[in-house]
Amino acid sequence: MPTIDSALTDVVAKVEAGERLGAEDGLRLYRSRDIFTIGRLANHVREHLHGRVAFYNINRHIPYTNICVLRCRFCSFYRPAPAKGAAPPAGAYALRVEDMVARAAEAYACGATEVHIVGGLHPTLPFEYYIDLCRGIREACPRMHIKAFTAIEIIHFTRISRPRRSIAEMLEALREAGLGSLPGGGAEIFDDRVHDEAFRNKVGEQGWFDVHRVAHEMGLFTNATMLYGHVEGPEERITHLLKLRAHQDVSLRERRAHFNCVVPLSFIPDGSALAHMPGPTGLDDLKTLAIVRLMFDNVPHVKAFWVMHSPKLAQVSLNWGVDDLDGTVVHYDITKREGGGTTHQELTVERLKRMILEAGCVPVERDTLYRRIVRDGDDWAVAAENERRNRE
Repeated sequence: MPTIDSALTDVVAKVEAGERLGAEDGLRLYRSRDIFTIGRLANHVREHLHGRVAFYNINRHIPYTNICVLRCRFCSFYRPAPAKGAAPPAGAYALRVEDMVARAAEAYACGATEVHIVGGLHPTLPFEYYIDLCRGIREACPRMHIKAFTAIEIIHFTRISRPRRSIAEMLEALREAGLGSLPGGGAEIFDDRVHDEAFRNKVGEQGWFDVHRVAHEMGLFTNATMLYGHVEGPEERITHLLKLRAHQDVSLRERRAHFNCVVPLSFIPDGSALAHMPGPTGLDDLKTLAIVRLMFDNVPHVKAFWVMHSPKLAQVSLNWGVDDLDGTVVHYDITKREGGGTTHQELTVERLKRMILEAGCVPVERDTLYRRIVRDGDDWAVAAENERRNRE
């Protein structure tokens, strides 16, 4: 049997006893080179929660614009907003509502249960665009779950609406138009130094938490993210996770909804203003995914977003604390690690299932809210709904 790093002895005892880890525990995990013990501990927690089940979904990512008034240094996705009367920069786009609806309808016809929509902060798209977008997808795809708009986008919408709306009023308007839940993007790292160095113009931690707090109070489920491997260090990562964990404690105790999933995002430097940085190694990715599972003990699911971690590392992570691989994705424009530099980044259902089975897990298709999906040919239903139909 391998020797356990002595610095982790009490951490091991805490995890096996079901006790909550603190900041110093998290830092010791990051400092340790005992990746196998860290992985074993994370897998222990993962199996306690989910056994050997691993989740995937059939989804489609559709960004509506890459034009953005922010200039985050870690971002290779955005194109600067053109000056009035000037031509947009090369590669810039803003899709029409009908084009977005057509892409969602195409995915819906292929069995997708979720559409994931985020984009840049476009300076001239009116608030009505986002309402029409949700409403159009809801009408064309009545059963498809719309997971859309980061907290940063929601705050942007409150500023451009006339009259200006509060966060609650904005979320209610979007929900009435068809919005089902919020993704967790835009969190990055909750630290003032990191914020000022890497994404100075973006809404900070208070704004991000305000949106998710209101969403949870209203009964809208959301996700949480952490973008790591740029200008932050282990201390900032652990502090970020503890802040998310504290928010989740309150949501579970007092609010109608909470974080469904935490998604650690591996920074990809290519094409960004931080392209000189190396980005995380595979070992750092694997260790971070495991530590997130160990520290964020009150969120049910940890996702390895295969587009940013690579399918191979995401597969390995299923034995390092991760229980979800995201889904088919199909097109992803924010980073281009997979797809040979194109936006076509897709895993088929067959490949997702094979990856899960090879990792020694049981593949389970889920919807956005982690309810099991049952398929009968081209038709599908949430498991609980299917049981009700059978009883009737």
